[in-house]
Amino acid sequence: MSYIIAVTGKGGVGKTTCAALLVTQLIRNNKRPVLAVDADPNNCLDAALGVHTDVTIGGVREEARQIAGKGMASGISKQQLLELKISESLVEADDFDLITMGRPEGPGCYCYANNVLKAALGEIASNYPYVVLDNEAGLENLSRRIVQKVNLMVMVTDPSARGVDTIKRLFDLTHEMGVEYDKLAIIINRLRSDREPRFINDLQNITNADFIVALPENSELADYAEDGKSFISLPDNNDVVVILKKMIADIGI
Repeated sequence: MSYIIAVTGKGGVGKTTCAALLVTQLIRNNKRPVLAVDADPNNCLDAALGVHTDVTIGGVREEARQIAGKGMASGISKQQLLELKISESLVEADDFDLITMGRPEGPGCYCYANNVLKAALGEIASNYPYVVLDNEAGLENLSRRIVQKVNLMVMVTDPSARGVDTIKRLFDLTHEMGVEYDKLAIIINRLRSDREPRFINDLQNITNADFIVALPENSELADYAEDGKSFISLPDNNDVVVILKKMIADIGI
């Protein structure tokens, strides 16, 4: 059974960066192959991992609809056609594979594509010991039950008061929607000082998080993002890498 890590948080806090760094750390811990799932419509996990996505679930949905509408899929159901196209949409790298939700291309909502992604992940994920799910802002994907249970929920925030309030709301939503997880980690990203944030104790008391870590503002990380370089090539002694490596070790992954 796969160990599933779900990363969530409000937009702009570095959620995708953290997801890519977690994939990186799993690879360095020989927990491979990893399945990376970019479930954010504004997909950019591929760039953070140094690969390029040509086909998304949103595009596959529209392509399958057109093929079925033209009667070109004789001998195969629409569901089977979708699953075939989804397997073809996997981006394969040496130590991980990536599947991307993307945006629907054409009329319709995410509902059908979500159901297909859920079914496909049930089949695909079983081939990977670890799955890292980069969610869209909030808990939309988790509330749609793309995955039934999460082993590690990672909530990412910036050090602002608004960001912390968002984490509190996300925590409340997980319980309101019955989202299940074994462990909760909160990452406070882009900390600009060495001083521990005053609100950490409040977050701990409210969420009872298993782990709360603070990642400093990191110029090397910013340079990698600006230059379009894969975070997988970040050196082991990078401050952020060191902190996440310890978190993963403390979690016992």
